[in-house]
Amino acid sequence: MSERPLVFYTTLGCSLCEKAKPEIWPLLEKFGLFLQPVDIADDEELTRLFGWSIPVVGLGEVEDVLCWPFTSSELESWLQARLP
Repeated sequence: MSERPLVFYTTLGCSLCEKAKPEIWPLLEKFGLFLQPVDIADDEELTRLFGWSIPVVGLGEVEDVLCWPFTSSELESWLQARLP
């Protein structure tokens, strides 16, 4: 099974992003994912979409994301609903 990215919308100095990582790490291997950080400051549209809600995780579709705060079990349920 090849790994696919779990997109992690973040930006430099995001303290909440650091708090989210321990909720995310245990699920990466379980779902065959790797964390792909994307700095929203590099993209005007992402800044507009997620500027007030980072950290945000997704599987590539900006319309279907999970915004912080979330627990590991909430993230697991979100992933189970989207991954085969």
